[in-house]
Amino acid sequence: MTQLMENEVFKAFATYAAIVTLKMMLMGPVTVYFRLTRGSFSNEEDVARKSEEEKKKLLRSHPDVERAQRCHHNDLENIIPFFFIGLLYALSGPELATALLHFRIFTAARIFHSFAYILALPQPSRGLSYFLGMLVTFSMAYNLLSKVFFL
Repeated sequence: MTQLMENEVFKAFATYAAIVTLKMMLMGPVTVYFRLTRGSFSNEEDVARKSEEEKKKLLRSHPDVERAQRCHHNDLENIIPFFFIGLLYALSGPELATALLHFRIFTAARIFHSFAYILALPQPSRGLSYFLGMLVTFSMAYNLLSKVFFL
């Protein structure tokens, strides 16, 4: 483990993996914030202490809440593959500069994607950031498979 922590590429991966994980974790509180400030709840137990009239007003969807939830779901679809591919890629011995480029672009794309989702920026901003992150993950996968392909 000590040797691994001395590997510059692995340290870079760990840094950027931690950043995107924290970003993904922050989407939960963002969703809660929108639920509370927009008065939009999806579960009966969330409004159990309210009157029947209040429940009818609060048990509804709101575009901001839906957007935050979709953003979080999209994070799961992208960050989890980045974790697995990125870890294997980092362990395959890539050049530090190339690895940093991959990790930084992916992280920036995911952060921008969240802002584009939450702030409802016009397309193609969100779509481009999504595809950029996916392209980076595919690039790491291609580099990894070109080094270690074994059937």
